[in-house]
Amino acid sequence: MTAHATDTTGSAPDGRDIRLVVLDMAGTTVADGGLVERAFAAAAAELGVEPGSADHADKLAYVRATMGESKISVFRHLFGAEEPARRANAAFEKAYGELVDGGLVAPVPGAREAVEEMRADGRTVVLTTGFARVTQDAILDALGWRDLVPLTLCPADAGGRGRPYPDMVLAAFLRTGAADAVHQVAVVGDTSYDMLSGVRAGAGLVAGVLTGAHAEPDLRAAGAGHVLPSVAGLPALLRGDGGGD
Repeated sequence: MTAHATDTTGSAPDGRDIRLVVLDMAGTTVADGGLVERAFAAAAAELGVEPGSADHADKLAYVRATMGESKISVFRHLFGAEEPARRANAAFEKAYGELVDGGLVAPVPGAREAVEEMRADGRTVVLTTGFARVTQDAILDALGWRDLVPLTLCPADAGGRGRPYPDMVLAAFLRTGAADAVHQVAVVGDTSYDMLSGVRAGAGLVAGVLTGAHAEPDLRAAGAGHVLPSVAGLPALLRGDGGGD
């Protein structure tokens, strides 16, 4: 396997040297069936954005383009002032939580098994999200994943800055103590912002998956050294048994 240059030490490590794996949730380990767009519709309605209007289409296009970013940051961009952004974010989180409670989320096939396999291989796994903590917890509860990993992080857990900033990756590095250096960290997700956060954190392995928002060219352009059909192939990639390139 060939790792691309995402290691700030100047040499890409063997995947077997990876000790900490920072995994995105929605689109990477969790299949939500487009709930982000449905929840956005509720947020837009709260702010008086007419469905079917050009304004609605423009805002939805931005939401799609920035999948993986902290949702409050997205709404700050869309609505400008802090008060309407917070109203939109609250409406979004409420709608998304209700959809999750309605049983509309499921694991990406093989995701739980992949996490368990990586942990059995001696790696620490952390789950991250751009959602608020209340939404992240609702997803974990719906899937029965509370005890799947030792740490889960949302932007608020890392000082409030979500992707594409490196803060959640670095928070995982610092809080777990699982790796001695950032080149022993892998970052995996389905969006360009996931890739950027890994590159900016100096992660030794940055990998995209094709089960979510963005296609391979977008992931590669943002720094993915590997692209996998799904997270199910990640344990084999880390062991050097094959996978994406």
